[in-house]
Amino acid sequence: MFGVTAYNELKVDVLDDKSFMDPENFKNTLDFFNEPHTIVSMPRPQLETYLADNQIYLGRSEELMREIAPESISLSFWSPPYFVGKSYERDETFESWQKTLKDVIENHAFVLKPGGFMVINIADILCFADDNIPRFQAMNVRNQKCDVTREMVLEVKDKHPNHNRYQLAEMLGCSEQTIDRRLNGNNIRGGKYQTQTRVKLVGGHLEEYAYDVGLYLYDHRIWMKDPTWANSKWTSNSLKAVSEYEDLYIFWKPGQQVIDKEKLTPTEWKQWGSRGVWNIRSVRSNDEHEAQFPLELADRVVRLFSEKGSVVLDPFMGSGTTAIAALKNHRSFIGIEKEAQYVALANKRIKEHTRQLRLLD
Repeated sequence: MFGVTAYNELKVDVLDDKSFMDPENFKNTLDFFNEPHTIVSMPRPQLETYLADNQIYLGRSEELMREIAPESISLSFWSPPYFVGKSYERDETFESWQKTLKDVIENHAFVLKPGGFMVINIADILCFADDNIPRFQAMNVRNQKCDVTREMVLEVKDKHPNHNRYQLAEMLGCSEQTIDRRLNGNNIRGGKYQTQTRVKLVGGHLEEYAYDVGLYLYDHRIWMKDPTWANSKWTSNSLKAVSEYEDLYIFWKPGQQVIDKEKLTPTEWKQWGSRGVWNIRSVRSNDEHEAQFPLELADRVVRLFSEKGSVVLDPFMGSGTTAIAALKNHRSFIGIEKEAQYVALANKRIKEHTRQLRLLD
């Protein structure tokens, strides 16, 4: 957080961070004051040593990122927990999840180089629990095993207003459950007594958190993956689409960026470098980690948004895919991961990758 201290009547005026990103804007802002000014910044720890490259650190990114050398990261590529009930999210509330994202994004304002990029791979929450919405109901006419309709039940009920559902069922020759379904809704999503869910968009939250610290949404791409048929338990009895894509939000820290059209081949620029939709198959097996993204996804991001010799950060390192993509493309990496088992897994995968690289040399 930047500010200007105006020593006029001992008053402190704090300015919007974004006004400091452009030198001309900054000069124009200072012209509003007649007294001398001092630029101040939010306190950051002054460390004798910072986190070393090519290491994965166990801990929370909100804290450990403060030990990264200022303006040393060219690219940060990460996929945070999606708040969809994975085992490593068991203690999270929606509020604590949001705070984690906000704090991590805030730290990027300090560790990213001017002109650097922060790329976040995430998906909207497709089943966001909400006690305040009505129950979704579906009348799947092709799955009905009984010909009794709602109109038939209402007609009999109108003639016999004092009959209960058991008596109505006897008259219509059906079960009392059928009477209940026809009158009160058929196949309520998630069951009668479960909290209903809706879609929750997350991109707007990320944009807000980034904008507040002077990072700007530079681009937006779509990762088109495999349809998740096995995990789409509502698609058989609803109009909902299966989940088959995720978002890549590309944020930029103001500063000069490097554009080198020779770092991809002409074919690669045409096929994916300049395309908004990336068709990449999902990881076939997530036995070692619940939410691995494919190496090709990280490989494209690393090659497109960083240069050889630069440092790539992943504050949610998981199984180590970002680190492998960085090493493969002659970059260094810094990884942070809060689960000890995944630190071990990432280190194991990185060692296997480097051993393969030596065999190819």
